[in-house]
Amino acid sequence: MTYDIIIVGAGPVGLSFARSLANTGLKIALVEKQSSEQLAAPEFDGRDIALTHLSVHLLKELGIWERFEPDDRPPIKAARVLDGTSPYCLKFDSEEDSIDALGFIVSNHVIRKALFDEVRTFDNVEIHSNLAVTSVSTDSSKACVVLSDGQIMEARLVVAADSRFSETRRMVGIPASMHDFGRVCIVCRMEHQRPHEGIAFECFHYGRTLAVLPLTSHRSSIVVTAPMDHRDAIMEMDDAQFGCDIRDRFNSRYGDMKLTTKRFAYPLVGVHASKFYAMRFALIGDAAVGMHPVTAHGYNLGLSGQDILAKEIITAAAQEGDIGATSLLERYQRQHMKATKPMFHGTNEIVKFFTDDRVLAKLARQVALRLANRIPLVKQIITSKLM
Repeated sequence: MTYDIIIVGAGPVGLSFARSLANTGLKIALVEKQSSEQLAAPEFDGRDIALTHLSVHLLKELGIWERFEPDDRPPIKAARVLDGTSPYCLKFDSEEDSIDALGFIVSNHVIRKALFDEVRTFDNVEIHSNLAVTSVSTDSSKACVVLSDGQIMEARLVVAADSRFSETRRMVGIPASMHDFGRVCIVCRMEHQRPHEGIAFECFHYGRTLAVLPLTSHRSSIVVTAPMDHRDAIMEMDDAQFGCDIRDRFNSRYGDMKLTTKRFAYPLVGVHASKFYAMRFALIGDAAVGMHPVTAHGYNLGLSGQDILAKEIITAAAQEGDIGATSLLERYQRQHMKATKPMFHGTNEIVKFFTDDRVLAKLARQVALRLANRIPLVKQIITSKLM
């Protein structure tokens, strides 16, 4: 079983990468633990993704954006950042910047289905489902992958997109910095009495963070970040209790709030690989960088990273060069590291700053929010990063 590229992981980034290369004629294998039925009809998992304008542009280039129904990609018209119990907030408005939206909300399972439906139409992409990778070895001429059913695959390049806890990253000996925040992220969707008017809220309440992201007019995506030892208490609330709790923490801005989905809990662990490649091997998506969700840049960074690598490969293939050459992978790492490293560490510092409940830290946050509101250049910089 010989290929040009083997992609490990058919999540949103792995599928995006396969689609980016689908028109090249390169022979590509996608290896995924999930079944073909799960890939074809992914279930809602609570994760709604805030897409930047760059991500929208890339998804349009891949022919994916048009596959989303209008109700599946609602715009974020404005954003508000609150601290503690203070009514004062940092404001971002698309109208002030003469743009249609700051970003768009699309559910993880919607993105995965659209990508899978697109990728499966290409004859040069083979999807091997219900299989795991048990070993990876590389030399100067090829990479070899052994699958859980004993099959052996060879390729000029192996690309791992198998989550922030990537097993293939460990197999090739690439270390990663991991930051366990000691917190849990609980996500769901809710209906509410009053419309959200396209406004996204990030509420840094003391001891707990609440994000409320706009979907259709009276529905929102809810993200609760709390200490891990609060997980069971939050998950074990009945639906009515949970609705009242979110309504009260949100200061009744939208009136009564009612759960419309089950709740999903994800432990918060940030990951950044020390490097993004080894001999004939590369990391993309969360396998390279797994972000804290507070800045909503996880999939956005993954999508831009796979685009960088794909374009390097497309250029090399067009020139009949080596698509797994170390020099190519070094160029990919240099570009992607430049974007991810400051974003990863900056996000972790933001989390630390806004979850420090000491008196001086609370005062510093209030000052920071007011300065950011009043200095146009600062707001422009933050808005550009959001977009």
